Amino acid sequence: MSIVLDGYNLTIERVVAVARFGEKVELTADAIAKINACRALIEEKIKARETMYGINTGIGEFSEIVLTDEQVGQFQRYLIYNHSAGIGDPVPIEQVRAAMLGRINVHAKGHSGCRLAITQTLIAMLNKGVTPVVCNKGSVGACGDLAPMSQIALLMMGEGEAFFNGERLSGKDALDKAGIPIPGLEARDGLATINGSNLLTAMSALHIYDFNRWLKQAEIAAAMSLEALMANMKPYDVRLHQMRGFAGAQRSAIAIKKCIEGSDLLSGKVKTKVQDAYSMRSTPQVIGAAHDAIAYARKQVEIELNGVGDNPIFLVEENLTLTGANFQGTPVSLPMEMAGTAITMVNVLSERRLNRLLNPALSVGLPAFLTKGAGMFSGLMLSQYTADMLIVEQKILCTPASVQSIPAAADQEDFVSMGMNTALKNMQILDNAFGVLGIEFMAAAQALDFREFQSGFGVTKAKEIIRKHIDFLDIDRPLYSDHNTMKALVKSCEILDGVEALIGSLD
Repeated sequence: MSIVLDGYNLTIERVVAVARFGEKVELTADAIAKINACRALIEEKIKARETMYGINTGIGEFSEIVLTDEQVGQFQRYLIYNHSAGIGDPVPIEQVRAAMLGRINVHAKGHSGCRLAITQTLIAMLNKGVTPVVCNKGSVGACGDLAPMSQIALLMMGEGEAFFNGERLSGKDALDKAGIPIPGLEARDGLATINGSNLLTAMSALHIYDFNRWLKQAEIAAAMSLEALMANMKPYDVRLHQMRGFAGAQRSAIAIKKCIEGSDLLSGKVKTKVQDAYSMRSTPQVIGAAHDAIAYARKQVEIELNGVGDNPIFLVEENLTLTGANFQGTPVSLPMEMAGTAITMVNVLSERRLNRLLNPALSVGLPAFLTKGAGMFSGLMLSQYTADMLIVEQKILCTPASVQSIPAAADQEDFVSMGMNTALKNMQILDNAFGVLGIEFMAAAQALDFREFQSGFGVTKAKEIIRKHIDFLDIDRPLYSDHNTMKALVKSCEILDGVEALIGSLD
């Protein structure tokens, strides 16, 4: 069933459905009418020789230069050529697809001024699997993601490159093989394709989805480690968190306790300390703060997904052209800085629980480094080294990009968001997070194998899934394969899906 866009109904889950899982897209009849009405207004204004930025003027520092009628017809081509100036490896296909989807939804609002054929070509590319090759670096996150979006716009002229059916082809060959006509670029069409922070917003939407699922797995891993460390579970009574009032902490306490339901730890059969270390008893407050940060970032990203980031913007009913800076990426990049920091913070907490599992002075009777043959064997000693390295890289990546503006375009663009740097940082933070959490899962499963009490239903299921992929570490073996297997397992969300299928949603 297609996702029908009207300019107002794009959610993060719908972005994931289209970008990652290939859901088809179409426009509402009302959206089509709005696009056509806005285009008619543009053509009237062009005929009347009304001065409009980026249509019959240059851009940036050249915005005061008015183009001739002949130049107007050619300007969009050279605009796209000039802005196709990125560098680096191709952006992952799902991220480019998400950016195209976001741009279509902007057009659907009827304020961008391009021809309907441009929007329909983007839709056809999504529905038939033609994905432009886009360099991952080059955007400063203001005036939109101009460099990467211009590589998408190249296909509107039958140029550039694209992935299609697993091949990297010329843009023209990809469109021809998919049976998609080349629309060409007329006045306004090029700028209307590129003029918004669509790629950094698209990447952020996918990251928000993955961050939420990763945080739920962090709660499962925490539950496993808490059981293995025979934690006092009173700090997970939701009434404690209701007294303070933060929604994220309440959610996290409920989720972790849910994973431990059925455990001897809750029945009083296991002796616990009166009060545990912070890394054990403040997990709901820490993961909860991350949930709250992600919730705010989600709100901002979804506003942007359904907003108009163009410059200029055309108000058809008022017969009005407004010039501004709605392309500025800061409203998305700033909360996404906080989101990446939140994920890193939860990883730091994960490593502290890992440390308690491995350290015989802190592990409540577990063997040193979770090995039966201490001295001859080192167990999971070096797993902590790997987690530590990943976390330090995350901490480095938490240096804010949003304050790193460097002026461009002869100081016409003298403050930019650097939001693409934020998105790229978050991609690496997430990748590292899969590895760190995988190592805690591995250690917690190893530790639970040394315990002889009944684990919670969710914890037992998580351990069962882990043991399908890696064996108990009886004697030392090279661990890089286990680490990579666990990283892939966390990324796949198999543990999360299995636990939620048994005990219900952790949201």
